[in-house]
Amino acid sequence: MSTTDKLQALLNQDLEQLRQLETLLEKEQALLGDADVRAIEPVTSRKNALLGDIRERARQKVHLLVEMGFRPDQGHPSRFIRSAGLTELYQSWEAAQSVLARCHSLNQQNSKVVAHLQSRLSRLTDIFRGSSGQQKLYGATGQQTSVGQRNILASA
Repeated sequence: MSTTDKLQALLNQDLEQLRQLETLLEKEQALLGDADVRAIEPVTSRKNALLGDIRERARQKVHLLVEMGFRPDQGHPSRFIRSAGLTELYQSWEAAQSVLARCHSLNQQNSKVVAHLQSRLSRLTDIFRGSSGQQKLYGATGQQTSVGQRNILASA
């Protein structure tokens, strides 16, 4: 099996698993909307397994590209593949990149929902504890931090 064939096989596997990941992220989004934590756990486990497989194949693809003459300082691998005239490989690469971009977008949306749910939970726990009167400051990333009140009478 040639290096090009091996790379094509890896890209086909990537494309298949990226589509599975996309479906899982859509399912996760629906479950987050329902706040069904128990149903999210198996989705998260499956998602992590898929990501592990995809990362492993990414390492394999880099090694194959280097065997083909690609140097990481040359820029994006798709430019190398296109300049080598490997049309079918280039189309597979672009299809995988497209699905990956969609997965990234879905993951960012889900992350925002999780952050909102965590923030809401944090406010509710503050209310239950009776510490909701503390002042809060927002950091650069939008995270809240409580500011304790201290009265300093003197300093040396």
